[in-house]
This record gives sequence, C-alpha cells and structure tokens, in this order.
Amino acid sequence: MVPTLFLSIAKNTLLEHFGLASGVDKESCIKKEPLLSEEGASFVTLHKDGTLHGCIGSIIAHRPLFDDLVSNTLSAAFHDPRFPPLKQEELSSLDIEVSVLTPPEEIGYDDYEDLCKKVVVGKDGLILQHGVHQGTFLPQVWEQLPNVFEFLEHLSYKAGSSPDIYALHPKILRYRVKAIEEAFDAIPPI
Repeated sequence: MVPTLFLSIAKNTLLEHFGLASGVDKESCIKKEPLLSEEGASFVTLHKDGTLHGCIGSIIAHRPLFDDLVSNTLSAAFHDPRFPPLKQEELSSLDIEVSVLTPPEEIGYDDYEDLCKKVVVGKDGLILQHGVHQGTFLPQVWEQLPNVFEFLEHLSYKAGSSPDIYALHPKILRYRVKAIEEAFDAIPPI
C-alpha cells in the first residue's frame, strides 16, 4: 500500500473542488496502487488547527477504494453536519487523516464481561448494531477513551442508546485500520 498516495488523492480532491488543481487521474493512481481499484472502505478525518473539522467514512466496502476516498474526502469537508463547510482559506491550517479499514468481523461473546475481555484495547475499531441503533468508533478513539469500559460506554451513546444495550447482546464487529495523517501543505502532489 502506498499511503502517501492516499493522502495526495484527498488533497487533490479538495484542491479540485476549489478550482486550484485539475482532477485526480484515477487510472494513473490505480497503476501506482492497484488496491485502489478494489472495493474498499475508508474514513477521511480533517483537523483544522488541531481540532476536529470533519470525519466521514464507510464501514463496509461497497465501491472501489479510489472512489470511496474521493467521496469521503468531499463529505468530510463539506457535508459533516457537525461542522460548517470547509473554506478555501482554511486549507493551510488543515491536517488530513486517511484510514483504510479491514473487513469487519463479528465478535462472538457470552456477556458484557466476556466482550470486554475479547476487545483488543488500542487496536480494535468497533461497530455496535442492535435494531435501529448503530455506531462505530475508529481505533484512534482509544487515544481519548483508553479503557474498554469507557470505550464501550461512549460507543453505546454514539449508537443512540445507553450502556444498558449490552444486556440485550447487540452485534459487535471489529475491524482494524491503516491510518496516515499529514499537514495539508506537507502532502506531496500527485
């Protein structure tokens, strides 16, 4: 995997949106990294002056990774409902993080205590699913919530529920990510 290429695709996507660069040549990117033509899931996270300014992604691969990166870059910059759309003058204070996800695998567990033992702290990204409730945390969230109890508690809130949901034995899936982050100005052009 060519991680800097993924960052360059995200950067050029933003530059193209603002009319500051021509489009990214999908075919030449795929020649450099064939993985981009395969179905893949990614998250794109934007930090402006060190503060979160957008994070959108795909949990399940459903389109070529190249298309997923481009779509999630634009969504993180302009369609994350938690933040105002990115402005051109903010590019110089932007850091871009691209995370490529492994396919999720269900964790079999007997009860909450067993689940806590099976979660790999610091490495697992988790998806909680139960009825209308669904939420995910990337493995990077372990930096803010370093123990499994806090991580699972906050995951239940993100899913629109409460920690009581674990008594209902929700479906829990794990995935890992390859994440790379760089300041916008330091990302090489394509």
